[in-house]
Amino acid sequence: MKLATYNVNGINGRLPVLLRWLAEARPDVVALQELKAPDEKFPAAAIREAGYEAIWHGQKSWNGVALLSRVGAPVETRRGLPGDPDPSQSRYIEAAVAGVLVGALYLPNGNPRPGPKFDHKLAWFDTLIAHGATLIESGLPAALIGDFNVMPTERDVYKPERWTKDALFAPEVRERYAALLAQGWTDAMRARHPDAMIYTFWDYFRNAYERDAGLRIDHLLLSPALAGRLRGAGVNREVRGWDKSSDHAPTWIELADG
Repeated sequence: MKLATYNVNGINGRLPVLLRWLAEARPDVVALQELKAPDEKFPAAAIREAGYEAIWHGQKSWNGVALLSRVGAPVETRRGLPGDPDPSQSRYIEAAVAGVLVGALYLPNGNPRPGPKFDHKLAWFDTLIAHGATLIESGLPAALIGDFNVMPTERDVYKPERWTKDALFAPEVRERYAALLAQGWTDAMRARHPDAMIYTFWDYFRNAYERDAGLRIDHLLLSPALAGRLRGAGVNREVRGWDKSSDHAPTWIELADG
């Protein structure tokens, strides 16, 4: 099974890019972030025509997450994190699909730091950690995938020294990511490519993509019951170079059949 995550940065404005990638890459299950559309504006018909069934949790102008599947309809198990510090923001959706429990998430950016946005990021991360613990305790094959808005290590950012004051690289945020892994989650990309400089995001400014000045902030975490099935991982970085593309690139893993 090919499992992918993609921050589309506006699903309707970038729908041609999304549909082209789906047709070319043929992922089985996809988590999308930053839909930037209310529920009624989700392009369900176009997604269905592309061969995917979907569930979504939209929000006008901001946020929004979705799960797409071409290997059976996603059976929604949760919409929003339990205890979400701001449930008005659409940042989490979870479903059982093809024998895997998939949590699709969009963690807050948190800038500027310090400030209320950074405080909210930490609170949301703490809520995710609490929910992650329940998923691990369940023993189910589970995955937490999406835009985590965190560079876990210096290998995940092109010039670490330039990011020391940014919320995406703050010690408190990196510590929380490490706490999540300590529960038993496997960072699939690092498991397959432990030492490589791999990026999933390139800013629109200063020719970041052309200079390969990127960040790795889109992650796929696997529970112990699923990690043993990991067979491959990569980034469709060429998609970032397509016309009118998102500033993120689709990130994917391959899982052996369960």
